[in-house]
Amino acid sequence: MSQSSEIAVRRNDPAETLDNTTPPLSGAAREALAAGTADSTRRAYSSDWSEFTTWCATNGRPPLPASPETVVEYVAALTTTPRPRTGRPYSPSSIERAIAAIRTAHTAADVAPPSTKGARIILRGYRDRLARAKDPAAKTRKAQPAVPTALRAMLDTLDRDTLQGKRDAALLLLGFATAARVSELVALDLADVPETDNGIEASVYRRKVKAFSDTAVPFGSNPSTCPVRAVRALREALAEAGRTEGPLFVRIDRHGRIAPPMFRHGVPIGDPAGRLTAQAAAQVIERAAEVAGLEGQWSGHSLRRGFATAARKAGHDLVRIGRHGGWADGSKALLGYFEDSDRWEDNPVAGTGL
Repeated sequence: MSQSSEIAVRRNDPAETLDNTTPPLSGAAREALAAGTADSTRRAYSSDWSEFTTWCATNGRPPLPASPETVVEYVAALTTTPRPRTGRPYSPSSIERAIAAIRTAHTAADVAPPSTKGARIILRGYRDRLARAKDPAAKTRKAQPAVPTALRAMLDTLDRDTLQGKRDAALLLLGFATAARVSELVALDLADVPETDNGIEASVYRRKVKAFSDTAVPFGSNPSTCPVRAVRALREALAEAGRTEGPLFVRIDRHGRIAPPMFRHGVPIGDPAGRLTAQAAAQVIERAAEVAGLEGQWSGHSLRRGFATAARKAGHDLVRIGRHGGWADGSKALLGYFEDSDRWEDNPVAGTGL
């Protein structure tokens, strides 16, 4: 083993990096740390770590502690190995997340994370190679923003005389007006969206920042796109069906039945109260965009991104937009949305005399 490799391995040896007088974290403390991580991030990291440990077992390398050389070899393999689901190598963003998952797993195990400098050099070269080849994977995939014009087109595809149509309209409009993630949207109960003289005061639990936000949703100027009226219509329809408490957004079958029983291999599945899943809510958005003939990639994030884009275009204060939608102050994701919307509205070429 070379001297540099030996040093690198020693740096990742718990005996070399941990203070022996400090006891390791307890199980309760580790659970508390896990609870502070977003569910989606935790699931993704768990999957990434599982794939890494499988690769290490196949290649005769210890995953914990992992040496910098192991991470370099792994990242190099990810740039060339086809994924079973897509038949293509990992995208740069997926590799970036895999690196983060490896470091996070080491930290959780009280082991110093390996240096990822070499792995990131591999990743930079991979990005450059994809870009030069005009490979779409070189670009970060972004959901289309559901700005008001797109939102109206999506709403036009719904039969709002039906319970399902009322639910989908409320989901689209409230999701836009609160800039909620679909996971936050489906977590709402009827009690969380009380109507006042001014509109709705939605109590939304923002999962990324781990805090509730009391989000004010005013009446819209157009009744057909008013989120307050849409939620009211859904609430009244649910009450007629005997639902006055519990989830705001529920499963509804094609016969208009609320929370119909679901089974898998004879075993009941799904929320007993019929609460819609985040995946099902995202499918409502995707389906409405498809039926409306809207081009591009649509997802559960389209409503959140559409709100940020439209609010910025309307000239609202950046901090107010961020706090309304539950973004952390200075959020890079939110600033990225603004940059996209400003490409034409605040283009630096304009006014240069061309």
